[in-house]
Amino acid sequence: MTTLSDEERRALIDLANEARRRAYAPYSKYQVGAALRTSSGRIYTGCNVENAAFPTSMCAERVAVFKAVSEGEMQFEVIAIVTPNGGSPCGGCRQVLAEFGLDTIVLIADGEGQLLSELPVGDLLPGAFGPEDLGR
Repeated sequence: MTTLSDEERRALIDLANEARRRAYAPYSKYQVGAALRTSSGRIYTGCNVENAAFPTSMCAERVAVFKAVSEGEMQFEVIAIVTPNGGSPCGGCRQVLAEFGLDTIVLIADGEGQLLSELPVGDLLPGAFGPEDLGR
């Protein structure tokens, strides 16, 4: 499991909070930002992007993951997620994160940048459905 210093936590939370400010959330007004660090050390940020046709909206966490994957990165160490009130990732985002490793650390912070929770994806999604389940 990845060990993080206080400085690393702060830097990721700050990047996620900066990404949150770029969110396109005209409907919910609930801006979310994410900063994902891969095993190569690269960081990918994401923000939520809403749409009037709600099902086509995209969460910040998935934006960051999809950016990383599109650049050939599929081994994640930690993701920081910042919401106005420290909200937890939705079920869809939990499943996408689980696809790339149940040990990825999730930092959840509020809009003031206060760290509220730090746990692995596996704790967010116990009993996760994964690639090994497809052959059953």
